[in-house]
Amino acid sequence: MDLNDQSTGGNENYQEGSSGTRLIPRITIQAFCEISQTAELVESSMQDRRMSRVVLTTHNGGVEGAIGAYGENPTPNLIIVESSQTSDELMNLVQRLAEVCDAGTNLIVLGHINDVILYRDLKNLGVSEYLVLPTSPKNIVNAIAELFISSGATPIGHSTAFIAAKGGSGSSIVAHNVAWAIANDIMQDVLILDMDLGFGTSGLNFNQDPPNGIADALFASDNVDSTMLDRLMSKAANHLNLLAPPAMLNKTYDFKEKDFEQTIELSQHAIPAVILDIPHMWTKWVKYTLSMVDRVVIVAEPDLANLRNAKNIVDELKVIRPEENSPILIVNKVATPKRPEISPQEFADSLDIELFGEIAFDAATFGTASNNGQMIAEISKNHKANEVFTNIAFELMGRTSHEAADKSGVMSISGLMKLIKRA
Repeated sequence: MDLNDQSTGGNENYQEGSSGTRLIPRITIQAFCEISQTAELVESSMQDRRMSRVVLTTHNGGVEGAIGAYGENPTPNLIIVESSQTSDELMNLVQRLAEVCDAGTNLIVLGHINDVILYRDLKNLGVSEYLVLPTSPKNIVNAIAELFISSGATPIGHSTAFIAAKGGSGSSIVAHNVAWAIANDIMQDVLILDMDLGFGTSGLNFNQDPPNGIADALFASDNVDSTMLDRLMSKAANHLNLLAPPAMLNKTYDFKEKDFEQTIELSQHAIPAVILDIPHMWTKWVKYTLSMVDRVVIVAEPDLANLRNAKNIVDELKVIRPEENSPILIVNKVATPKRPEISPQEFADSLDIELFGEIAFDAATFGTASNNGQMIAEISKNHKANEVFTNIAFELMGRTSHEAADKSGVMSISGLMKLIKRA
């Protein structure tokens, strides 16, 4: 029995409108091959039009090479490994690879053993697909398509809403710098949805003058699809995209509760990280959006008004997100000269949530970055705020903190399975 004929990757009979005809999202793939012919086979899959958005790199070393590469580095959306080992050796290597993989990473194994029992054992361990060599580029692309764009595929994007406890607390600046960290430190594609259509600053902060991307997406209503969304996005930097607002007052914007829902869901199917820059207001659509995203980040200054507002937001999130993670708290503009302040830890204790990070007041650096349309890392690579932005980025993407990147693996087998298995 040929596993390539029965696996999802070997299905040649895709119909129009199925995952076989749609573009694969903006994912990152890294392949570790043992021989040059397999590397050429994987690279030739990029000629398929469905792979036009994909970033693929190939390396030597097979499974062992992948294990060595990811000991201290974040893993991509998909790893492809070639293995010529025996069944028992391959199972052991896959378990070792799982120890250094981040949550949500998918794995396709290209093997030389045509064995149904091995296929089932690998699938039970959480391997996404096993293809027997020799195979075709089309089989590889079909397997990838089945993972990321089939009707049952889980959205690849993690959505995070950034909201200020009080106007001027700096949630937009934090959101944009975190997006920059995801793009540059984790090297994942990220999309910023600037939801302040009247006064949004994403275009200014990235020194861009993009079209009215998010407004066009919202007003297209049911007509918006992944192709239109892709056309409306503007590229702000490598791996970083914007759906920018008009930032003009010739129209008023009164949205209904679920008006942003379709745009957010489409974004999550197209981009690995979706950052929602929510304006400081309280409406039905803001409340609903906070209820549907994967994580919420609250940015607050250490004063009484921010504390009261943050407490109200946290209390409401417990009601509308009872089973979800607590919000991430960032205390911004700490140690502002001549201003009486609540200590960041006391601030967090009053909210009964963990203090994730604090950012010191630095008018010169942040002001220069804002006026230049740059991120803090571009102005000052060693600025302490960059550590906060990067830590948030790693947390949101389900990765170990870059400050304590110990992926030596002290997990149970079930924990390992969850790391490499599709979310």
